[in-house]
Parts: sequence; C-alpha cells; structure tokens
Amino acid sequence: MNTSAAARRPSNHAATALTHVELTWLEKRIEHWIRFGRIAEEKILDRRRRIVSFAPGGVFAFVRWASNDFGTIISRIDIVRAVALGEPYATLPFVRPGGDILLRINSWPKVDQVLQAIDVVEASGVDPADAAPDHWRHVHNRLTAGEQPRPYTLARHKAWLMRRGLAP
Repeated sequence: MNTSAAARRPSNHAATALTHVELTWLEKRIEHWIRFGRIAEEKILDRRRRIVSFAPGGVFAFVRWASNDFGTIISRIDIVRAVALGEPYATLPFVRPGGDILLRINSWPKVDQVLQAIDVVEASGVDPADAAPDHWRHVHNRLTAGEQPRPYTLARHKAWLMRRGLAP
C-alpha cells in the first residue's frame, strides 16, 4: 500500500469539488468556448488555453468546433450540470470529472438551432443557466427527432421555480 503524501492528498478536482472545463482557442482550427454558465474559477494556462470551473449544480453550455484543411471535422454543443462529489456523472472530453449531460448535439446546423434556443431563453429575461434542466432535455429530444423545440417562456420558468421550491 502506498502511503506517501502524494497518495494521501486528494486530487485538485476532489479538493475543490468543482467541475473543470479546458478551453482552447486556435482561430479557425480548434475553438472551445462556454456559451453560458457562472464561472466559479478561471486559470489561464497560456495564450490559447485556460480552465474554467463551475460549482456543483451550475449549468453551462460548452461548444466545441474544430477543422482541418478540408473543412469542419467537429461541431458540438453540450449543456451540462456540474455534479457534486459522490453524484453519478457522464464523462465528456475536456470536462473533469464530467457532469449530468442535459443536451448533447452534433453538426453545425443543429448546434446553431441550440444557440438560437439559448437566445430565446435570454430574450424571455431568464439566464439560460437558471432555466429548467428539463427544458434542455426537451430541446435535445426535439432536435434529435428533427422537430422544433417549444420556446422557454417566463410562465414556464415561474412554474419551474415553484416546482423546485416544493422539492425536499
């Protein structure tokens, strides 16, 4: 059994209980960015890379786009809820340890539709990070089925807040 100080020390992820997302920006090659979410911490690694962190329960949208000499090779958006220690989670590239994936969409036309759905939430006066998680699941399901998602309204948001207030 290894009892060295390094073996007993919790990892940085466990010590902070935050969800860490590595962002990269190599213009027109690799572009990873956060569309919305409340960043709890930020660490700049170099001019092109940084790590942003989210508190447990925080919801954020993580966009990944990459290309090569022949065009786009990946377009993806994930809307994720940061998990607390001990909570189950799904793994995601560039997200440590992972999170509760509310929405996962590939291909630029559908990613663009998600970005428009985020704009609709903002236009209703609600921060997308505060929108009901079920709304993001609904958007995922509708776009996956080739259908338009229902808009998120202030009335739906108020119903979500009331429902959340009743939960134990």
